[in-house]
Amino acid sequence: MGAKWLNDVKWDAQGLVPVIAQDAHTGEVLMFAWMNREALDQTQRSGEAVYWSRSRRRLWRKGEESGHVQKVLEIRTDCDNDVILLRIEQVGGIACHTGRRSCFFNRLDDSGWNSVEPVIKDPEEIYK
Repeated sequence: MGAKWLNDVKWDAQGLVPVIAQDAHTGEVLMFAWMNREALDQTQRSGEAVYWSRSRRRLWRKGEESGHVQKVLEIRTDCDNDVILLRIEQVGGIACHTGRRSCFFNRLDDSGWNSVEPVIKDPEEIYK
């Protein structure tokens, strides 16, 4: 596969594109992150999610520390080519660094934001 497909993505001013990681079997949204061109290329080539860490300013292979790798089954783009959707299998069932299945565990109710998803594994045990 040539590199033309990478040129079709609408990268922002920083050379990034937003990415949604979705469980391919349940449809649950697990994570939001960013990719640069190299991260998207490596994701396509390896079949495992690679993101751009804005805080670390480097490529970040999901699961490199935790072992919670994301196996990529499909890469899609939205109608404007400015958002990527990864349909994935989440190894270990944990996508969030807080030890939860999904990063979207806070729900707004009358008292404010409340955690509605359990911690599957203590982050202290994940990140030694």
